Order: sequence, then C-alpha cells, then structure tokens
Amino acid sequence: MGRPLPGRIGAAVAVEGRGPNMPRWRWLMAQLTRRLWVRATLIGLLGILAAILAAVVDTHLPWTIPGTISADALDSILTVIASSMLTVTTFSLNVMVSAYGSATSNVTPRATKLLIEDRLTQTVLSTFLGSFLFSIVGLVVSKTGAYGEQGRSILFVVTIAVIGLIVIALLRWIDHLTRLGRVGQTTDRVEAAAREAIRARLREPYLGGTALRDRQAIPPDALFVTTDRIGYVQHIDVPALSALCEKRDAEVFVTAVPGTFVYPHTPLARLRVRGGAADRERADALRGAVEAVFLIGEERSFDQDPRFGVAVMSEIGSRALSPATNDSGTAIDVIGRATRLLCLWARGGDAEGEGAESEGPKYPRVHVPPLDTADLIEDAFMLMARDGAGLIEVQLHIQKGLSALGRMGDEALASAARYQSRLALERAEAALPLDADRRRLHALVRALEAGDASPAPAG
Repeated sequence: MGRPLPGRIGAAVAVEGRGPNMPRWRWLMAQLTRRLWVRATLIGLLGILAAILAAVVDTHLPWTIPGTISADALDSILTVIASSMLTVTTFSLNVMVSAYGSATSNVTPRATKLLIEDRLTQTVLSTFLGSFLFSIVGLVVSKTGAYGEQGRSILFVVTIAVIGLIVIALLRWIDHLTRLGRVGQTTDRVEAAAREAIRARLREPYLGGTALRDRQAIPPDALFVTTDRIGYVQHIDVPALSALCEKRDAEVFVTAVPGTFVYPHTPLARLRVRGGAADRERADALRGAVEAVFLIGEERSFDQDPRFGVAVMSEIGSRALSPATNDSGTAIDVIGRATRLLCLWARGGDAEGEGAESEGPKYPRVHVPPLDTADLIEDAFMLMARDGAGLIEVQLHIQKGLSALGRMGDEALASAARYQSRLALERAEAALPLDADRRRLHALVRALEAGDASPAPAG
C-alpha cells in the first residue's frame, strides 16, 4: 500500500522548468532547452546578428558617436578574439568530455545526464562560441567595407561589451572547473534533482488526479490501454488525459506511473467509458488517444520519477563500495543524503519549513496510484546494505539512517524502514568477519530500538 496523502505538502518550487503536471509540449520543450546545442545556437545567432546590425544601423542613428576607430585596429581586436575563443572553446570541450568520463567511471553513468544539462557549463561554452562567431562575422563584414565610421564605432562598443562577457565567463568557468565531474559535486546534483522530484510529488502525490490506493477498485469492465513500445514511462500528460476524459465522459485508471518499465502489451492504464458495453466502439477509439499521452523513452527521467533520483544516489554509494574504489566515506555521505531526502518525504515537505494545505484533485477523472514508500526505502538502502555488508562503519550508518526514518512519517514508512533494517542486519551478520563488529552492530540496533544510540560512536 502506498503512502497516504500528507496533510501538508511542499511549496511549489520549480527547477529548470520541471513540474509534475507539465503539458506534454512544455515538457518536451523543457527537455530541448536543456540541450547544449540549443543554447549555443541561440547565443551564436545573437553574436552573428550583432556583427551584422552594426553595419545596418550605421545610417539610421540620430546621433554621432565621438571619435573614430580605424578598420585595422578593429580587425586586429576581432582577430585576437576569434583565435583565442576558438582555442578556449576547444580546450573547454575537452575538459567537459573528460569530466563526463570521470563521472561515468567514478560516480554512475545515470548521473552524467545532469552534468550535460548543467546550465553554467552550457552558458559559458555558448558565450565562447558566440564570441567566436561574432568576431568571425565582424571580420568578414569589415573586409567587405560595409562598415562606415559610425558602424566601426558601434562595432567597437559591442566588441568591448563582448570582451567583458568573455572575462566574466572565464572567471566563472575557472571556478566551475575545480568542481566539474567531481564525486561530491555530481552527488550534489543528483540529490538536488531527487529533492525536486520528491517536492513535486509531495505537492501532487497523485499527479493532480484522484488517489488510486487499491487497484482492485478498478472497475472490471474497464478496457486495457497497452503499448507496443519498449522502454520507460518518462512523462504522463495528466492535463491532456483529463481533457480527453471530460470530452468523452470517461475515467482513466493509470497503472504505469513514470519510471515503470513497459514492453508490448504492458497495460499503461485502464479506461472506463460511462455507458458500458454500448459504448465499446467509442472506448476503442479513445484508447489510442490515451496511449499517446504516455511518453515512453529509452531511459528514466528525474522529473516525474522520485524513485529514479533516489536509486541513482544509491548507485553512487554502491559504486564507492566496490573493491576497485573502496571508498566507504562516499558511501557514508550518500547514506546521509538519502536519509535527508526520505526525511523530506516522511514529513511531507515540512522538514524545510514548507507546506500548503492540500486541496481536492485537479483532475478527478484521472486515477493515479501513490508512490510506494517501501519502494523508496528499498531504492535508497538495499544496494549499499548489500555491498557494504562486511563494513562495520557502513552498517552503523545504515542502521542509524533507517532508525531515524522509522521514527517519522506514517506506519507504512516505519514498517518499510524496520524491514530494511532487519535485512541489513542479516546481511551484516553473514558478512562481518569479526564477532566484535557483530556485537557492536547488535548493541547499536538495540539502543536505537530503545531510543538511545549512545553505545555506539558516530563512526
């Protein structure tokens, strides 16, 4: 059974256009704007436009700019910018690719997507590319003699502004390079993405629809809506789904929430058109429209899938515990981060002073199952409990984190935390080489159950 609707939910905080009930076109547009080439193209076109407009507006300015700029001086400045920006852009791309490779090897490949979508990296590289294109186009237009005295003066002013932007971008890039691709910085990004997905789900635990807590409550005459594709459900356009139901006087019971792996004949939803069997033809025509509302891709997405962010966090901790890495400190850090994220879920957003009174469903004809708390707890701790079974320092922190979660939230969360605690303890008993470590772990578990963790140090 999933987590019930909390009494108070997180405030509406959006990050980079992410949202639980974003229409399909806005979601696709948000995905597009996170691509590097989109931002680079826009800033590059802006640089080209600035160089061309300097020649066009020459005869339309109502005032005269004092001073004169020789063509040779302007060409020299533009040549320096063009050559240096080409070098800097090439170097930055090499550094960026190396950082992505490092994150893939040392963190997890699933986190690389967040690094690729890094807005600062995209802005800096786009600035370098835009400056290069501006200077190249400026040189070409200047050699044709299209710039008069006024045009050269305007281009000189714009060039000074471009140099200022380059300096700011370089300073920001130098500071950013010290952290790009590092384990800590990448983990920060994964935690931020998971936190935003959890907040979005807390704001609308059923994606704005009606709660579907028991799938046995689905009417038996509801038709199955299946798919022929193989992949993960990335996004559900709940507003469009509700509009379809309103138009056709129907109800939809979602069975494949974002993050679900689907394959041919997997039920995405159940569809019930009011009127029963007499409206079967109308229902068959509606099934194709309902299927189109589910966006299925090759990879999971962080946006509507809180479990994915938590699972990626767990992957980072699990990889740190591999014999090749042997970094229990990173695993302990991830345990703390996972506990912090799930505490936010357990408190319904109130852990950070947020919250708003829950309201009725926006889309009452769309029935959505809740996120299963037990799945969240398992995603967060199972891998690290398994891979760190023979490390006493990791086991101590896992038990402390699960104990903290067991003391907050509803009974479903407490039960799931206790279950994972027992599993971790059994794995540790089988893997810990020393009796002293096993006794220490058992002492900590007993103390935590009694509400006192003093017998075991922090570790």
